[in-house]
Amino acid sequence: MLQLHRLTLIVSGLALLVCVFLYATLGHAKPITIWKWTDIISEGGTAVMAGIWVLFTLSSRPGGLVTRLLAGGLAMIMIGSFADCLDEFFAISKSARWDHWLEALVPLGMLCVTCGMYYWRHEQFRLNEHLQKRERLFREHRAFDRITQLANADYLRRQIRHEQTHRPGRPCALVLLDIDGFHLINREYGQREGDRVLQAVGHMLLLNLRNDDLLCRYAGDRFALLMPGTSAAQADAMAWHLVAMVGQMRHHAKDSRVPISLRHACVAADAPPDELLARLGRDLALQAEGKASGAAAA
Repeated sequence: MLQLHRLTLIVSGLALLVCVFLYATLGHAKPITIWKWTDIISEGGTAVMAGIWVLFTLSSRPGGLVTRLLAGGLAMIMIGSFADCLDEFFAISKSARWDHWLEALVPLGMLCVTCGMYYWRHEQFRLNEHLQKRERLFREHRAFDRITQLANADYLRRQIRHEQTHRPGRPCALVLLDIDGFHLINREYGQREGDRVLQAVGHMLLLNLRNDDLLCRYAGDRFALLMPGTSAAQADAMAWHLVAMVGQMRHHAKDSRVPISLRHACVAADAPPDELLARLGRDLALQAEGKASGAAAA
């Protein structure tokens, strides 16, 4: 990860060398007898710790606004504290002001870190919301689908029965989504690229679901969505929204965009799971036949 931030590390290192150069050339070395060791340890220690935090931040995060604010602010604290520490080794003319500007980097850096933490907080809220959509799976401590990290068809059937048994009379809908022409993607780009398409579609669907909805990989290129407290009409409207979101994806393979579209079918989850899934499978098959007939006619 540090390779992504090589420029930031180089600039920070050069800034420290510039500080040493300025103090050594424009200042006069103080005798060791008047060095204030308490200040040297506290200010130098602050610079060292800020530098370590810069490395921790850059080694654990990709680029972006939050990373720039956190790493940049910590780097300013490091440089300002380092300049403050060099003040204990070199005497600077009282008429000079550049050393005060260097030391002023500390409060400016603290302001940048505060802004970075503010945006990091909002980033964490979005990540937590995304993870909550998988919470039902985490609580089960069960194995995920190897490719998409979603639940499988068996888990979906158990959850349908759970909703029917523990919440009788409460509306619940089941949606089945199928990727159009997925076999063509596998044929043209290979199975590995097909797996990436499944992962991308799964992430896009999760980002657009509510916390109580359960997304599973049903089979092959099909995803199943269980929506408690939702009527079939509401589920159909949500499914159209999901279809639109996936249709706007910009997935690329071998320097070309791979168009991705979905078909969907939905029913009220008021029958045995296998019966519901068979009904949805037939609906999707009819839609595929209709598209094929339309394409042939055209």
